[in-house]
Amino acid sequence: MNFASDNVTSASPEILAAIAAANHGPAMPYGADEISRRLEQRFAELFEHEVAVFPVATGTAANALALACLTPVYGAIYCHEESHIATDECGAPEFFTGGAKLVVCPGEHGKLTPDVLKPRLAGAGVVHNVQPAAISITQETEAGTIYRLADIAALSALARRHGLALHMDGARFANAVASLGCAPADLTWRAGVDALSFGATKNGCPCAEAVVFFDPARAADFEYRRKRGGHLLSKMRFVSAQLETYLASGRWLTQARRANELAAGMATALATLPEVALAHPVEVNEIFVHMPDALVSRLHEAGTRFYEWESAPGGRKLVRLVLSFLTPEEDIARFLEIASN
Repeated sequence: MNFASDNVTSASPEILAAIAAANHGPAMPYGADEISRRLEQRFAELFEHEVAVFPVATGTAANALALACLTPVYGAIYCHEESHIATDECGAPEFFTGGAKLVVCPGEHGKLTPDVLKPRLAGAGVVHNVQPAAISITQETEAGTIYRLADIAALSALARRHGLALHMDGARFANAVASLGCAPADLTWRAGVDALSFGATKNGCPCAEAVVFFDPARAADFEYRRKRGGHLLSKMRFVSAQLETYLASGRWLTQARRANELAAGMATALATLPEVALAHPVEVNEIFVHMPDALVSRLHEAGTRFYEWESAPGGRKLVRLVLSFLTPEEDIARFLEIASN
């Protein structure tokens, strides 16, 4: 029973088959192959907009390289204090931007708001201060919540008033789109997003992410940054094949929707248990829940894997449970059986 992350589960069989199919015969390197050439059109159709698309192997690279194109070395990137770029990427955004500063901000349920950001934008034009350059939001958030269309539009309006770019870390973008039931375009460029780190690894790919720019002019030097950063893969066709098959026939949304449904069912059952309380609304495939220390220990002793996020008053812990489209239902049932005894 492993609920540590959606990274722990296997890749989609169809995507593994696509990699094998891409292995037949020679193909031009560094993204000049036919599969990679098709990707831009695939993403343009998905987002109903002209785009520039760049496959990379990791989400950290996607975030850091995208932000490097949006932020000068003297710039400030505003992000949530729990965001992946601030807590889990080993300084990669600062490194790849050449020294831009991450300005971390609080926000309930993992979300930034204009009211929190406004007072932090006061340094524009002051030579002694880093200059406001970009806002980065995570969709879904690190609290397992969602930025709705109005939330993104409000942040975009603030960004435009101050001349900032808006970046979206979409490591679980599919889960957000599946939950809201809207078009991918609605959650991105129509709401004012300039660049998206499009995640696929957490939802069925072995190792495939993409950076999507909705104004190709903003991507003018991305190719050079990707090469310098070590993410221009010589056999790019194997990454591109993953992304192409991931998008085919709506697979990316079908898999995300399944993960969301499993999480919703599990959360509903957990909320009925005594001394167990949900910490955030469960809107996608992550559950954050307060549990007594004794229950946490009992679950671990039974072989359940999950992360303990933090200790809480009264001998309790905040734990995170993550579901994927391949999480066995019997594992969920067993977890709930242990938790209820």
